[in-house]
Amino acid sequence: QVQLVESGGGLVQPGGSLRLSCAASGRIFSINAMNWYRQAPGQQRELVATAATGGRTNYADSVKGRFTISRDNAKNTVYLQMNVLKPEDTAVYYCNALVELDGRPGFYDYWGQGTQVTVSS
Repeated sequence: QVQLVESGGGLVQPGGSLRLSCAASGRIFSINAMNWYRQAPGQQRELVATAATGGRTNYADSVKGRFTISRDNAKNTVYLQMNVLKPEDTAVYYCNALVELDGRPGFYDYWGQGTQVTVSS
């Protein structure tokens, strides 16, 4: 019913930048929060950044001041600008959205397929 498609991952050197995008499509009436998570090998999935409908954002302490989350509500798209990347930022990054479906009450949780970010020299 709803698909989240991520793009923008890749290999970057320490100190470099990447911009991730996640576009939502399908039977969407509205989207509440849009979030980015990440999961490194052998680690639990962790919340990186959150963008609420009204524009409020929150970040994990480990990325504050380096990452910026933003939304284009007209395009149902969320972005994650990642600057001053560190090797410990290496992970698979997942987009997540809380979606109200067209014609169906309630909010439902959807996930993208993940995009690999590798920070290495």
